[in-house]
Amino acid sequence: MSYKQPMALTLAGSDSGGGAGIQADLKTFQELNVYGMSAITAVTAQNTTGVQGVYPVEVEGILQQIDSIGEDLPPHAIKTGMLFNSEIIEAVAGRLKTYQWKNIVVDPVMIAKGGAPLLLEEAVNALKDHLLPLAEVITPNIPEAEVLTEMKIKTYEDKMHAIKILSSMGPKIVVLKGGHDTDDQESVDIVYDGDTFTELRSSRIQTKNTHGTGCTFSSAIAAFLAQGKSTMEAVRLAKAFIQAAIEDSLDIGKGHGPTNHWAFNRKNRSRENRS
Repeated sequence: MSYKQPMALTLAGSDSGGGAGIQADLKTFQELNVYGMSAITAVTAQNTTGVQGVYPVEVEGILQQIDSIGEDLPPHAIKTGMLFNSEIIEAVAGRLKTYQWKNIVVDPVMIAKGGAPLLLEEAVNALKDHLLPLAEVITPNIPEAEVLTEMKIKTYEDKMHAIKILSSMGPKIVVLKGGHDTDDQESVDIVYDGDTFTELRSSRIQTKNTHGTGCTFSSAIAAFLAQGKSTMEAVRLAKAFIQAAIEDSLDIGKGHGPTNHWAFNRKNRSRENRS
C-alpha cells in the first residue's frame, strides 16, 4: 500500500541539542519525504556531553497534542521514544487504542548516552503491559532488552531467549540492536517476526559520534512504514539509513556527537550520478 503523502507522528522528548528525540525524528522523516508531526512528552536540556535537565510535559498537554493530530492529520505510522513515566505511557497507549493507529514503532528509550535516566524504573512494567502489545516493531538495544526481560544478555543463546521473551510481550517484530555488542568488526541486528530470525549485518564504525542513533533508526522504520513498505523492508532500509548516518558523522560538539541525517540521501544521489 502506498499513500499520496506519507505522514508520521513522533511521540517523544525534545532534545535541545538536536541530535536525538523529536528533532532527530523530524529530520529523519523530512529526509525520507514523510510529513512529520510531533507530540512532545518532555523537554530536555541536553547537548553532546549529556543531559542537564528533564522536564516532563503534563499528561493533559500530551493528550491534547495527540488529539489535535488525530482530529485533523491522522498519521500512517507512529514512533514512540522517551515517555519517562508510567502515567504518560498509560495515557499515550490509551490514545493509540482510541484512534486505532497502526504501524507503531516503539523505541524503549531508557538511558541517554551520558547515562542520564530517561525512563523511570516504575515505568518499565507500564511499557511492557500497555505499549508493547500495540507495537508493530520494538527496537531495544541490549541494555534495554536486559531491563525488559530481567535477564543478562551475554551469549548468542541469551539473545535468542531474550528476543522470544520480548516477542511474547506482544510486538509483531522484535529488532534487537547490536550496537552494544563487543564485536569490533560488525554490528549485527537480529530481527524476529515470531517465526523466523534474520540477521542484518553492517561494518562497525569506530566513532564516538553516535548520539541519537536509536531515535534515528526507529524513526526511519516508521517513515518507511508510512510510505507503505513491508515491515521487513522498512527495517532493512532503516538499517542502511542509520549506517550511512554513522559513517558520515558530523563531528560536532565536545562529547558524543550526532549522526548525519543527510548522509543516506547524499550517498544515494552520488551513486545515481555515477551510474
